[in-house]
Amino acid sequence: MQCADSSLYTGVTRDVGRRLRQHNGEIVGGSRYTKSRRPVCLLWHEAAADRSAAQQREAQIKSLSRAQKLKLARPQEVQ
Repeated sequence: MQCADSSLYTGVTRDVGRRLRQHNGEIVGGSRYTKSRRPVCLLWHEAAADRSAAQQREAQIKSLSRAQKLKLARPQEVQ
């Protein structure tokens, strides 16, 4: 997700739409990080086999640079 201040947020959820609404304060929940950086918008998401795989992928993504994260979020160019 990209926050109003252009910072990036990465997380794990089973319901992307619900989680986005939580981060934007529409329903109860969300993170402390996004609470002060609303509104947030979804840049990209990917499915995982299970929660463990999702958390491992989250850790990989968090280790990327900002430029690498933005490149990952961009639609793939057709060649």
